[in-house]
Amino acid sequence: MPATQVELKTETQELISELVGDSYAVDDIYEFIAEYGESNFVEHYENYVQFGESHSYEAVDAFIEEFGIDNFQSFEDAYRGEWNSKAEYAENYVTDCYSIDHPGFLEIDWEATFDNLDCVYSNGFVFDSQF
Repeated sequence: MPATQVELKTETQELISELVGDSYAVDDIYEFIAEYGESNFVEHYENYVQFGESHSYEAVDAFIEEFGIDNFQSFEDAYRGEWNSKAEYAENYVTDCYSIDHPGFLEIDWEATFDNLDCVYSNGFVFDSQF
């Protein structure tokens, strides 16, 4: 374990004990503390696990990598799902939001369309950058 209970504040040690009692994995807890620090653990860890289980840990980690742990509370506001490409997301977005009938022969540059949206594509996940 990178961090030990001796190095942590009493309140943090108590929170860890409570979470482990609620079936949180102790190794994951210490890994999070090593990566993001004790104060971020206290502030964000329970939501990190909740968002990771309801969406995916890969999505949560991609968000943190892109926007930082300080913006973590905006994850659910920003998350737009997992997509195979920017183009796939842009086409789906335009199709869902606008009723545009265009002839089948019309070529649309969906990747360029994505680049005009206020979104970020990171590790297969799309996030609205205007949260």
